[in-house]
Amino acid sequence: MNQLKRTLDRFYREYNFQERVMHDPIEFPHRYKDPLDIEIAGFISSCFAYGRVDLFKGVLEKILSEMGQNPYDFLMDFNIRRHSKLFEGISYRFNKNEDIICILFILHKVLRTNVSIENVFKKYYKPDDRNIENGLSGLMAEFLKIDTSGVYGENIKPKGLIQFFPSPVNGSACKRPTLFLRWMIRDRDIDFGIWNDIPKNRLVIPLDIHIARISRCLGFTKRGAQDWKTAVEITEAMKRLDPEDPLKYDFALCHHGISGMCRSNRKDSACNECVFKTC
Repeated sequence: MNQLKRTLDRFYREYNFQERVMHDPIEFPHRYKDPLDIEIAGFISSCFAYGRVDLFKGVLEKILSEMGQNPYDFLMDFNIRRHSKLFEGISYRFNKNEDIICILFILHKVLRTNVSIENVFKKYYKPDDRNIENGLSGLMAEFLKIDTSGVYGENIKPKGLIQFFPSPVNGSACKRPTLFLRWMIRDRDIDFGIWNDIPKNRLVIPLDIHIARISRCLGFTKRGAQDWKTAVEITEAMKRLDPEDPLKYDFALCHHGISGMCRSNRKDSACNECVFKTC
């Protein structure tokens, strides 16, 4: 474990975070200065952070450009009749055009009642919680409580809309919302740290195929499922390396996989040159 910590810490210290920002959805919230705009751009960006980076970045460019320089103000004043036409024709994989319009409609309703996403999260998160599970579950439930009749003509929740709001209650690893929470809570490297009073060690790692693969190689988990339980298990293993900031390794490890440096398992030829081979 000591050797692994030394290797990971060196990997973290030497990692070029700024160079990889342009290959990550966090690029979009970094375009804004106001914390409320960062929060909104961050949430929307995280919602589409699945699949190929070059594909979802194009979708985010279209959505955020129509929202102007202040996406928070845009959503506070959002009017379904006046603004939905700005987003006509935009879709992405499982998310149809109406689903994308509906997420903006839902954000509008939630912000008008609660001012910020942070305020909703903190209604459910408690300081003595072991991690962000309760806050995240409550946040997702609040979004899904909104009546969607204004978009669909009836209060329905199609799969393409529900896909934006995964919850630990359903066992989901919640990769995209935990990514958003890392951006908002963690205050180092490229993360923003604009949500106060939530310790970094309450975060749960955004579990995707790259983190799952590397974590199994490093012995952080033996579980094959990419679910909430696995995400928590990996996070707890990382806490043994850094109890205060376990997710400091997340961005670098994830992009180690995205870049193609980690492709499969220890039998892969790329493993012979892996920085973690001796761990």
